[in-house]
Amino acid sequence: MRRIRTGAPRLRAPVTLALPAVLAVAFLLLPLVGILSRTPWGDLGAHLSRPETTEALRLSLVVSFWALGLSLLLGVPLAWLLARVPFRGKALVRSLVLLPMVLPPTVGGVALLLAFGRRGLLGPWLEDTFGVTLPFHTSGAVLAATFVAMPFLVISLEGTLAGLRPSYEETASSLGASPVRVFFTVTLPMVAPGLIAGAALTWARALGEFGATITFAGNLPGTTQTLPLQVYLLLQQEPEAATSVSLLLLVIAAVVLVSLRGRFTGTARGAPRHAPDGVPDAAPDGGGHPDPADRTGPDPAPDPDPDAPRWPLHAEVTGADRLTLDAEPGTTIAVVGPNGAGKTTLLRALLGLTDRAHAVLRLGGTEITGLPPHRRQVAWVPQDGALFPHLNALGNTAYGLRARGVPRAEARAAARQWLDRLGVGHLAHRRPAQLSGGQAQRVALARALAARPRLLLLDEPLAALDQTTRARVRHTLRTHLRGFTGVCLIVTHDPVEAVSLADRVLVLDDGRALQDASPAEVTRHPRSPWVARMLGRNAWAGTTSADGLRLPGGGRLVAADPLPAGSAALGIIAPEAVSLHRERPTGSPRNNWPGHVREITALGSRLRVLVSLGPVPDLVAEITPGAAAELGLADGAAVWVSVKATEVTLVAA
Repeated sequence: MRRIRTGAPRLRAPVTLALPAVLAVAFLLLPLVGILSRTPWGDLGAHLSRPETTEALRLSLVVSFWALGLSLLLGVPLAWLLARVPFRGKALVRSLVLLPMVLPPTVGGVALLLAFGRRGLLGPWLEDTFGVTLPFHTSGAVLAATFVAMPFLVISLEGTLAGLRPSYEETASSLGASPVRVFFTVTLPMVAPGLIAGAALTWARALGEFGATITFAGNLPGTTQTLPLQVYLLLQQEPEAATSVSLLLLVIAAVVLVSLRGRFTGTARGAPRHAPDGVPDAAPDGGGHPDPADRTGPDPAPDPDPDAPRWPLHAEVTGADRLTLDAEPGTTIAVVGPNGAGKTTLLRALLGLTDRAHAVLRLGGTEITGLPPHRRQVAWVPQDGALFPHLNALGNTAYGLRARGVPRAEARAAARQWLDRLGVGHLAHRRPAQLSGGQAQRVALARALAARPRLLLLDEPLAALDQTTRARVRHTLRTHLRGFTGVCLIVTHDPVEAVSLADRVLVLDDGRALQDASPAEVTRHPRSPWVARMLGRNAWAGTTSADGLRLPGGGRLVAADPLPAGSAALGIIAPEAVSLHRERPTGSPRNNWPGHVREITALGSRLRVLVSLGPVPDLVAEITPGAAAELGLADGAAVWVSVKATEVTLVAA
């Protein structure tokens, strides 16, 4: 039986590209083959076991590891600075980092000599003050190796840091972790692949350093004569021994490359890929456990403590966003608006994480405007949750408490209680990659609530979930917000979330508050076309007239209850109030327009029909499948649209 090969066809390289590539490989390979073919294998052991060779190897290891240590001590903060902090002259600093990589090593040695030599810029001061003489000393070899090798660490780690989303560090800061704690507990663990790759390359480069070392530190046996310098001397006296030592260096370099497996620039640990929602999740032992929230739901939220501190909110936001926000403890505010309206900017201003807007912020009568983010006690849950991939669910949830100085045992006990309340306690020892999207969101919520915030900010916390999981997590969130004694802001594009979770709806557009009212009021009288459409209603903007609304395209919309003429307003029409006809209606409707069907979509047991009306804006009608069949509706069909004046609601814009 012939085996059928599947998959994409193999790409055949054109000869004009393949031939130079093969020549390049041969050019790089032949010198290595030369070493292997010329190595005196019978005398290899004798050459490598010589006292001067073992001493040079020892010195090379000492110098390279000291150079690695100095590179880590100085290079890691420098890489973080280049990747995270904007400052003038950054391009110049990066050029200085790259300079030793392109500078001839001997020129680097001369530069070091002129800087740290006995007649250099700092050399006399070091010798007179500390009695330190760097040239022709082992410390000089370390300095030379560090000078040429540290850029490999800085460049590798900077690229990894640049690829790490700031949301992880910002979330850690909002949980109360200081910048130093964030760096050591979140940043470094997440950029570990890039750090390891850069450290390995740095060590290998320091081990093979020759030019700067011989120029600055000299070639003194037992003091500065490393393996590369010994190879240089042996080439003049014993070429076969030089080949043997060269082979040793080649093997060490090969081991480094194999251990890296091609990861020369490392990558940060990105967002974990969650298991699909609605299916059992694979446990580490291969077993599966269905989400208990699917069976019995999370534990009920505890009754609010009447003696717990309460934290009303007052914020005055200026800059890209311009609004004043006041809320009593226990209030949940849904922040809605089109993309670019300033919703996330508002949250980041309250967190103190943006320069685009500034918030004068007071919680419970305490002014916290001047406090850094980690001291504000404002917890943030970004859209993807930003669970730290190197910590399990319990470690993630306890992170905020530990950052605030709570003892480990107490923090873990409180974290476990919150995980149990949200129905994910059995997942305490799983990493984020082993959690489904719904489970991860509940862990992120537990982490924020466990940190005991005074203000809770949720940025589209349910956007990435499927409908079933979203409903379950929404119920969980609503349950636990009842006992929250601070204020919660939820950014959302989902009208169900806005209505079911919030006590108030704040409508933003271009950084300004268009409406701040109860969900019922916003539903009945939306003041933004975007909000009206989000709620499933038709919204036409225009200028009020004696009988209704004058539209920009020259049309008009008649309303039974017109507003005073001459002001901007919205005409709100519910889709179910729009009637469709194959012929022009002759009854009471005062609003009639001819049009064509553009799109028909299903919405539960009904159909939504988008009709293009030419000079006036499009309208959406909601009808039954039976009515659609009776009218013979299809894409492109000609129809008449009618709306009674009593079905038009005018709202001042």
